[in-house]
Amino acid sequence: MVPPEQDRLVYNIRLSSVGPGRVTGTDVVHELSGLDLAMKLHYLKGVYFFGSQAVEGLTITRMKEIMFFSLNDYYITSGRIKRSESGRPYIKCNDCGVRFVEGLCDKTIDEWLEMGDDSLDNLLVYHRAIGPELSFSPSVYLQVTWFKCGGISVGMSWAHILGDAFSASDFINSWGQYMAGLKLNGPLTLSKSVAKIEKPDDPTQLAKEPLSAKQVNPVGDLWVTANNCKMETFSFFLSKLQLLTLHVKICGEDGGKRISPFESVCAVIWQCIARVKEAYEPQIVTVCRKDPYHDINVPSNSQIISAVKANFSVTEADLNKLAMLLAEDQGLDERNKIEAAVEKENGVTDYIMYGTNLTFVNLEDAGLYELELKGHKPMFAYYSIQGVGDEGAVLFLPGPPSTESDGKERLVTITLPEDQLLKLKSELKRSGLLLATELE
Repeated sequence: MVPPEQDRLVYNIRLSSVGPGRVTGTDVVHELSGLDLAMKLHYLKGVYFFGSQAVEGLTITRMKEIMFFSLNDYYITSGRIKRSESGRPYIKCNDCGVRFVEGLCDKTIDEWLEMGDDSLDNLLVYHRAIGPELSFSPSVYLQVTWFKCGGISVGMSWAHILGDAFSASDFINSWGQYMAGLKLNGPLTLSKSVAKIEKPDDPTQLAKEPLSAKQVNPVGDLWVTANNCKMETFSFFLSKLQLLTLHVKICGEDGGKRISPFESVCAVIWQCIARVKEAYEPQIVTVCRKDPYHDINVPSNSQIISAVKANFSVTEADLNKLAMLLAEDQGLDERNKIEAAVEKENGVTDYIMYGTNLTFVNLEDAGLYELELKGHKPMFAYYSIQGVGDEGAVLFLPGPPSTESDGKERLVTITLPEDQLLKLKSELKRSGLLLATELE
């Protein structure tokens, strides 16, 4: 929640709608999978900051014109949610459009970033949950905010029911490619259904409830999850040196090739959160990664969702052991279990995934810095998740590209119950992940 006095930092808000440049069709629908429906209470937020050189001569009108072409490819995002007679949601591809938002800010981008308040970034991402009037609710909001320095931020709110963070990034990167003339407006091509995930050999596995998602109380047509406590988000950077030091600490100087920076950092955060929660340490965590067969042309919830269980004390565990548990080949892929659980009630029940367990999300390969305006990459970009459950979520993102860091810097964004964050910051400082200056 943004305090009223800060709410005026971004003003002169204007809203409009932008749809595909051509008619998609009269009876085109997009059927939602069980995995899609399991994500319907979650939303992704992304913010991209561009300096004045990147937008010199660029107007809102031009941005919207280019969006017409981009939405021809991503016509599903311009549709609206409907329900079948059974109550199962689907998307009617009726070209109602995405919501386009404009705003002004009297600060420079540098001044904005120096404030270091994650909650303020909600002012740069116009967001409304889907519902209660499903047929009138956009699934995507795009906000362009002009700063005093001449630069802009591009904020995106993306309903997770459309696809995962990798699909959201593909969507906005496609807009940038049209802007640069790298993509041309071609004939209408209706999206094919995403290939089904291979089912396990043992069918009894699908009968078991997933560990990484849970059914929640019915929410009706207002798609917002209810938390038992107030959730808060904070972020911090990890330098190339910090990551190298951590890797050596966990793996030694010669070993640990199987352990990635993502797994090293998440092992430390897992243990720190376990120390904060003491007797209620998280034994089971969820890990999300990009599917190697991800299709950039079809939005989908195809990310790998794995459940990882520690049969030992996380607080006292060796960090190498925790990191090895988080390795790519160790978790149990739960996508089919989640699909089966949702389909059991024909898609009419409500689930959450992020925050069912402590959830680690690797977005290193999400292409956050592939959106370009006039040949310029973002000065800074990041994603966050709205609708995280009480167990919290950790996002591992690339840092801004620079010659000094060789692109090796990382950004960590943590969402947890508010009453746990202060203790967690102290634990992260003790572990060496959080510097004293970031603790203030």
